[in-house]
Amino acid sequence: MILSVRDFAIGFQREGQNLVAVDGISFDVAEGETFVIIGESGSGKSLTGMSIAGLQPPTAFVSGSIRFKDREMLKRPDAELRKLRGPEIGLIYQDPLSSLNPVWPVGDQIAETLVAHGLAGRTEARKRAVEMLERVRIPDPRRVTSAYPHEISGGMRQRAMIAMALAAGPSLLIADEPTAALDVTIKAQMLELLAELKRELALTIILITHDMGVVAEVADRILVLYAGRIAEVGPADSIMLQPSHPYTAALMTSAMISQTPAKQELNAIVGGAPGLGAFPSGCRFHPRCPRAQDDCKAIEPPRRKFGAVELACHHPIEAAMSLQVARS
Repeated sequence: MILSVRDFAIGFQREGQNLVAVDGISFDVAEGETFVIIGESGSGKSLTGMSIAGLQPPTAFVSGSIRFKDREMLKRPDAELRKLRGPEIGLIYQDPLSSLNPVWPVGDQIAETLVAHGLAGRTEARKRAVEMLERVRIPDPRRVTSAYPHEISGGMRQRAMIAMALAAGPSLLIADEPTAALDVTIKAQMLELLAELKRELALTIILITHDMGVVAEVADRILVLYAGRIAEVGPADSIMLQPSHPYTAALMTSAMISQTPAKQELNAIVGGAPGLGAFPSGCRFHPRCPRAQDDCKAIEPPRRKFGAVELACHHPIEAAMSLQVARS
């Protein structure tokens, strides 16, 4: 395994209270796979992804273990983490316009990654910046190296972010909502590009998203987060074809807008996800779950094996019913 997370928790202090945002999650990521973390806003996806790279907020408290290539990340000094980010771990952030420096040409920002890690001098780094932009299929890459972020399109900015993330040759790429601000055509191109780069560079990818369409396109394995806890984790085929947790099934049916006949009410998950500090007792999904019973309200479900997946649910969906839900 390239990454092992055990009993990871992260939270914040507010008005004298310790509020836990991600609560004791454990998972592994195998080398060479695309591991997708999915859930609604506020589920803890991005906090988990950024913590893997040692970028958790400075005001947060953390516990547990995150081991990348057998190196503990949570207790590693900042200076050592900076050496890992770039050559070992690449990051693509949610919004490329705000992530790129607006007063610095795109090519210089890519080149700086190489210079900062001692991988190239200025002249060589600029040359490699052009090569990286060409690799991510940017037309006329030499011109784009001299352009400022606001002078290129959103799709090109996202490609530039990918080029920057991969410039130093990392083995792990963490992509946080890389297609969120893109239209359907550009999104498809971006997913195709990531798949191609994964093959060419032997990458392991952790992709964070709330988009089930993205999950279906790229995932080898899926982790479903809800209110800071793991709902379900397992092979993508098993989860997409036979979702066993009611929350996973609800995510899938609510995402099938294009398959809903005209004038028919859209499938939606009742209510909203609980905010930080307002998590219910027992199963955190029970206030919104159509299968909830008394034990769901009182007892936190343990994580257990269920067919090909692991899940935390007292009353999971059986395979035959799961297929019916997924197709409805």
